[in-house]
Amino acid sequence: MAYVPVVFILAGMAAYTVLAGADFGAGLWTLLAPGPRGEPIRDEARHAMGPVWEANHVWLIFVLVVCWTAYPVAFGSIASTLSAPLLIAAIGIIFRGAAYALRGQGASRAAEYLFAISSVLTPFALGTAVGAIATGRVPVGNAAGNLVTSWLNPASVLTGVLAVVFCGYLAAVYLAADSIRFSERALATAFRRRALAAGLVSGALALAGLFVMRDSGLDLTHGTALVMVCVSAVAGLATLVLCWRWRFGLARLTAALAVAAVVAGWAAAQAPRFLPGLTVTQAAAGRSTLIALIIGVACGSVVLIPSLALLFTLFLRGRLDTPESHDPVHPEPAPAEAAASSPGTPPSQAGTAAPAAPPARLWGAAAAVGLVAGTGLLVFLDPAWAHALGVACLVLCAVAVFRLASSPPAP
Repeated sequence: MAYVPVVFILAGMAAYTVLAGADFGAGLWTLLAPGPRGEPIRDEARHAMGPVWEANHVWLIFVLVVCWTAYPVAFGSIASTLSAPLLIAAIGIIFRGAAYALRGQGASRAAEYLFAISSVLTPFALGTAVGAIATGRVPVGNAAGNLVTSWLNPASVLTGVLAVVFCGYLAAVYLAADSIRFSERALATAFRRRALAAGLVSGALALAGLFVMRDSGLDLTHGTALVMVCVSAVAGLATLVLCWRWRFGLARLTAALAVAAVVAGWAAAQAPRFLPGLTVTQAAAGRSTLIALIIGVACGSVVLIPSLALLFTLFLRGRLDTPESHDPVHPEPAPAEAAASSPGTPPSQAGTAAPAAPPARLWGAAAAVGLVAGTGLLVFLDPAWAHALGVACLVLCAVAVFRLASSPPAP
């Protein structure tokens, strides 16, 4: 049971790297696209991040909460010894969010530079913290490690640089796919070049990192860690081939797999050590705390995962595009237009609308009834059957709200 929260932490780190990392990478490409000629690249990066840039930080919060709940001694040691890079990352996230909001209001070029620099500084600081943990530079105890050299050393700095390059690599692949969706071939070409270049740089740095990490105490060249390294290498090569052939939809998946495999390889190489002299089992909290944590994560996942899945589905389908966004590549014609354009359709039927979907007001009523009934049953009644029925009503409310959010707007 002591290892179950580790699985949660690794899953959260992989999700944060794959999703939020792409957002940080978008900021990197805005920094590397100055001047009027880079305006389309900056606009595309801003558009692609718009609906999801705040939601992705849920995974960072998830990792922190699980770590300090399940492994309090290890978390205290990490947070105290690595207080500097963690503080830098936190400040970077705050400045980045503020600059992004200001940039959306037509702020000065200085806000754009603040956004871009924060997008580079944050993954670098987080990467150095991961490198310090991986190479055993965080001893057990309150600020027991060196506050400077624990994260400013060759292995940690290389990990930070690799994190920045990985972010740029993911962002370039995702943005190329997004540009294709909007029929912006020139932008897709620009991001395709960046994806190929970032992929090659990532591969070279990852290969160098194998030797640097081995000299620093983390051997990734045997066992399960080596398998994960090979998976990452194969997925990275597949991404390059897919990008070269303009298959960006599949390239998204292989790029994410390449980065997630690196996280899994690090965990496999470090197991069972959490910190020097402290194994995962020794660092774990009491059994009752772990059970409560596992139940809490399981219950929260029922709400969190469908919500994020809905958010990304709506975004990828263009439902969250703003009026000033590009038109989709293949916009679906309105029912009347489709009927009028279909060969052999009689004129009398050309303007006939398709059968209407169930009215949105029914879903709205179901959501309202579910919320009121579920709250009332849970708050004012004590029997177990009433609580079970109340939970069912709240689930009905959630389903109705999701259905309303995913419904196309009324004509």
